[in-house]
Amino acid sequence: MKKLVAPLIGVLLLSGCGGGVSSPNQNKFISGSGAAVYIKATDRKLAPTISGTTITGESFSSPSNKVIVLNVWASWCSPCRAEAPTLQALSQKFTKVQFIGVLTRDNITAARSFIERFKLTYPTITDDSVLASFRGSLPPNAIPTTLIIDSSGYVAARISGAVTVGLLTDLINKVSGDPRHA
Repeated sequence: MKKLVAPLIGVLLLSGCGGGVSSPNQNKFISGSGAAVYIKATDRKLAPTISGTTITGESFSSPSNKVIVLNVWASWCSPCRAEAPTLQALSQKFTKVQFIGVLTRDNITAARSFIERFKLTYPTITDDSVLASFRGSLPPNAIPTTLIIDSSGYVAARISGAVTVGLLTDLINKVSGDPRHA
């Protein structure tokens, strides 16, 4: 019995130690694995209208007839910091695709610093209630999550976790090239 007690106490003590610096916002988020889901055109659900106030105070409404890459992020999220340069670079490469950020569980001051640090040029909306509107389709399920919405307004793909150049490029190309009901 004594042989079991010491390892059990060790496990309990270690389980209380978690990843260093934390934020109150970090207590209730799920980090994604980078897994991607692609949905055939015939099986897609209509995305909600994506609109709100941007971090710069402007009104934003998603354009129609354009592929949209919607990225859910927070400044305190390590994978979000890791993927920010990739998202910015791809937003410059894919000029016919609308990139949109959705700030969640964060404050505006920290988010502005994040945007300046990574030189993000695409809009970020600050009302994360838009995320609840994706229920019934393919909702954002982690921080970060990136959704790709086809040019007809249907949710076509989701990456749960940090994006990579190769994966996001492949999905953008696939969604941009597939006909609505192929």
